[in-house]
Order: sequence, then structure tokens, then C-alpha cells
Amino acid sequence: MPKIEEEIKSMLRLDEPTKYKVLLHNDDYTTMDFVVEILMTIFHKNILEAEKIMLTIHKQGKAVCGIYTYDIAQTKVYQVKELAKSNGFPLLATVEEA
Repeated sequence: MPKIEEEIKSMLRLDEPTKYKVLLHNDDYTTMDFVVEILMTIFHKNILEAEKIMLTIHKQGKAVCGIYTYDIAQTKVYQVKELAKSNGFPLLATVEEA
């Protein structure tokens, strides 16, 4: 009987879902204050984390804002796009496999 239990356990094993990084990209039009606001509202960063990520985006051209499952990462990108568009900014968010 133990062999059957082992087979059942191995059949029921769940794999971790693939994770995806959400990145924000620097541009010449989006204000630093707006990027900080995005990081706080959409990515739930505190002010210090948001400012640190914003400066990384500014200096290095892009930065990771969070790591999520695929659907959540895509939702975050959509939220950034819509909020940026409604405020007149071309802020770009992308997804990469982690």
C-alpha cells in the first residue's frame, strides 16, 4: 500500500507559479512626483521605497517595482498605463519573467 500513497502524493504536488517582474521605464516627460505616486498607489510602496525606486528609474533607465504572478503583473501594467494616460504622461510599464 505505501507505493500507492507515494504515487498519489507525487500526482498532487503543486508547482510554484512562474513569477514576473513589473518594471517602470524612465522618460523625459513623466514627473518624479507622479512616479512616486504610482509606486505608492499601485505597488503599495512606502514613501522611502517609492523615492528610492524612482531614483533608480531616473538614473538607470528602469527599475523593478514588484514581482507577481502573470495575471497580477499584467493588471499592474494596465493600471499604470491608465493612470498615466489620464494624467497626460507617457509612463511605460513592462513585464519580464523573473
